[in-house]
Amino acid sequence: MEQPGLAARLSAAAGAPLEMIGRSLPAPVTEVVGRSTEAAMRGALRVALATLPRKEVVADADGSADTAVAVVERAETRIEGRLARLLGSSETAHKALAAVTGAVGGAFGLATLAVELPVSTTIMLRSIAEIAREEGEDLETPEGALACVQVFALGGRPGQNLSESGYFAVRAALAKTMAEAARYAGSKTLLDQGAPALVRFTAQIAARFGIVVSQKVAAQAVPILGALGGATVNTAFMNHFQTMARGHFTVRRLERTYGPETVRAAYESEKAALGVA
Repeated sequence: MEQPGLAARLSAAAGAPLEMIGRSLPAPVTEVVGRSTEAAMRGALRVALATLPRKEVVADADGSADTAVAVVERAETRIEGRLARLLGSSETAHKALAAVTGAVGGAFGLATLAVELPVSTTIMLRSIAEIAREEGEDLETPEGALACVQVFALGGRPGQNLSESGYFAVRAALAKTMAEAARYAGSKTLLDQGAPALVRFTAQIAARFGIVVSQKVAAQAVPILGALGGATVNTAFMNHFQTMARGHFTVRRLERTYGPETVRAAYESEKAALGVA
């Protein structure tokens, strides 16, 4: 949870030096990444809120991600069961779907990011939600549904304006906006994605998710990487967030059993014993 090593995984997947994965992207590329990340998070939030009972979600004015998200939801409904039977688990099926979208991104490059990233993010969210259920999370509550989206903010490294990088530090940084978003989602039947509480939560998640998306884009930008390399990079990306989700929802399960303070103390003790800064 404290040393997720995404850059190292992407470096290995792309066959590129670690320094290349961590480098700054050109300004035009950074702008594309920023827009695509925000669209992906809006789509992920819509999918998460749609799991709540007796709720209807109204998209905000910028519904650019909605078409791609709707397409992948329909596609998953048709093929996820078949892949799960073939590959042995839904978790593996989600990785296979992520590999397919990565292959498209690898074949066509940055031009497809605005479509590929929302689709990949929705697939990852479905996998994260499955892991959450396995750990006893109630996804029919706003807190449980939003905790799935929260996973996208975990596991990156801080940027210039993001000083918090430890697991509990990131959760603390997100606590206020997540609580506001949960209160809003719990108090309304018709949920407006343009509501200030949801916009603030989405923006905060997107700012952190954008850091790891930049690393993914850098990995996929390796010359002659192509479709196969793009699939490998996206599989590493999916595996990273599945690992973070497992850790996150294990901690939340333990907190429900033993209390947040006890779990935090045990976590910090284990962290110190391992010599993690």
